[in-house]
Amino acid sequence: MGIYSEHLPQLNKQLCITDAGLETELVFIKGIELPEFASYHLLKSDAGTDQLLEYWCQFQDLASTRGLGLVIETATWRANADWGAKIGDSPEQLDALNRKSVRVLERMRERHPDTSLIISGCVGPRGDGYSPASQMTSDEAREYHSMQIATLADTNVDLISGLTLNYIEEAVGLTRAAQEHGLPVVISFTVETDGRLPTGDSLEEAIKTVDAATGQGPVYYMINCAHPTHFDALFDGKEGWSRRLMGIRANASCMSHAELDESEELDDGSPEELGLQYRQLLDRLPHLTVLGGCCGTDFRHIEQICESIADAPRLSS
Repeated sequence: MGIYSEHLPQLNKQLCITDAGLETELVFIKGIELPEFASYHLLKSDAGTDQLLEYWCQFQDLASTRGLGLVIETATWRANADWGAKIGDSPEQLDALNRKSVRVLERMRERHPDTSLIISGCVGPRGDGYSPASQMTSDEAREYHSMQIATLADTNVDLISGLTLNYIEEAVGLTRAAQEHGLPVVISFTVETDGRLPTGDSLEEAIKTVDAATGQGPVYYMINCAHPTHFDALFDGKEGWSRRLMGIRANASCMSHAELDESEELDDGSPEELGLQYRQLLDRLPHLTVLGGCCGTDFRHIEQICESIADAPRLSS
């Protein structure tokens, strides 16, 4: 962690927010069609790029007003080989769109030069984010994700984030691919309503196994695409492994992944309640430094999180 701490403020106790549920907001709130739920598709046009910038800038304005840092994911969660092929994009097109996603975020730095903007190269799972129906070995995952990570490594990303990962081997392979390209990497697991990965592995086991296989490769871990009620029982603040967990991007809905898959309407939950749940998590896990949203959340939820944690005490060491 030490070699990356100088340019990753969240490793130096600076509290950062993220954006919210990008794809669910675009599809369910703004009525934008995204093939295969792939937000990178908007980068193919000036109008689509402007829509992404409009979405991201509201969170940058919020971070600036609140004196917080901002971690923004590139719109590349599904800009990998298999998903790109389903959409009809060639490897060359995916390479260009991954690069463009970084350049678009770099333009935002001019808006609030005094606000930390951390550009995270977003790498999603090869398969479905909710179901590990088809699994790779760690070596297969390293080889698969190396193509996208190599492209992102040739840009000005600050780190790589593997989001919505649901089994251990893919997390190990993705971490190794980022290590090979000299980039700090964050691993974010999704869990079911019982707090376990969809494979049945506990979050503790997943974190310890990835750490053991990669020499503590990830600079930190996160949970995303799950509601706080699904995982808050895992923590009493005393577990040593939980200190490796530094970020939360929760869903707005407390429904299970299976229920969300079948739902035709967006469940946006309660922004106020979610904000209070984040405060409770931060009180128990004061080393958390990255707080944001996932499916079903929007600007209201992140604003309420900021409001709820405004006076939260922070660790001094």
